[in-house]
Amino acid sequence: MFGFFKKKKILEDIIPDGLVDIHSHILYGLDDGAKSLKETQDLISDLKSFGFSKFIATPHTTPLVWDNTKEGILNQYEKVKNELDFTDKNLRVASEYLMDDSFLKRLETEKLLTLKDHFVLVEMSYLNPPINLYEIILELNSQGYKPVLAHPERYNFYKNDYESFKRLKKAGCLFQMNLLSSVGYYGSSVTEIADYLLKEKMYDFVGSDVHHQKHIQAFSAEIKLKHINEFEYVIEKNNFFA
Repeated sequence: MFGFFKKKKILEDIIPDGLVDIHSHILYGLDDGAKSLKETQDLISDLKSFGFSKFIATPHTTPLVWDNTKEGILNQYEKVKNELDFTDKNLRVASEYLMDDSFLKRLETEKLLTLKDHFVLVEMSYLNPPINLYEIILELNSQGYKPVLAHPERYNFYKNDYESFKRLKKAGCLFQMNLLSSVGYYGSSVTEIADYLLKEKMYDFVGSDVHHQKHIQAFSAEIKLKHINEFEYVIEKNNFFA
């Protein structure tokens, strides 16, 4: 009779050895992520214990909030890399760019920090998408970039508007799911959206989006997704960044 009850899967248990994390805020002193070298060390150590082996740090570039410059991010990266005795192979750096009214101007004046080749991590405000969203995506594509939209499941303005997800994919956006969306960390509605996007095979990659120890602790929670096989498949796709 007990055969009907399946053991729940824990998030940290399905992280494969050697996983590349393409979205994190582990570089201290740049945004709302790590605040000290020790916090950076602890976050990396904890992620390694789950199976991660390589990290692409992605500090926010958010005008008027975390108004990081390309030079400032690169300088801090070199500092942290030397402090931790990391190689370029195991710790790389990009940025998570907010697509807002000023983003097109940024594209005119600088080369973006990318995850790999021309893959660039972008995000939107949680309140609403930029008015010129598709103009931004078109310009990114025209310059040869491949936009990777961070955590599309967390944009609640799209909750009952699944056609917008399809339109974003058609426009050339790749989707990166936050691993913690699988355990309900951001709320049940976010997990529901993630489940839908997994079912529709819209995700391309995953990321931890780790900022602090509360995020680390959530890796010990049970996965609340229906489409766990699809989730595990997307996790494996991060091998592209190895």
